[in-house]
Amino acid sequence: MKLTLTALVFAPALLFTTASFAASQPETCATKQNEIQKQIDEARAHNNQNRVDGLEKALRENKEHCTEAGLQAEKQKKIEEKREKVAEREQELKEAQAKGDHDKVTKKQHKLDEAKSELKEAEAK
Repeated sequence: MKLTLTALVFAPALLFTTASFAASQPETCATKQNEIQKQIDEARAHNNQNRVDGLEKALRENKEHCTEAGLQAEKQKKIEEKREKVAEREQELKEAQAKGDHDKVTKKQHKLDEAKSELKEAEAK
């Protein structure tokens, strides 16, 4: 029982830490392939053949289709989407300020701050 509880508590923390570390590194085809391979190894260790099969397919497709130019284009697309979201949130904030509703202004400012944070994160990758 304690082992199960410990596993349930620490597994998500480990995954979050791993994801945070991976997110801070520039993403390349090789890093994506390495991450998929790690997941395959983990799935094999847990005898999860369905997951292994799916991950092996993902690895094959990554090797066949992944290009650095494609990753860069994908990154630029995500950044542009985040910029559009920031602009939308700025407009919503201006509208709330014009109405003078303090609660809405606070909420819209919070949403704008989140959108700016997401944009910075996307640009940093």
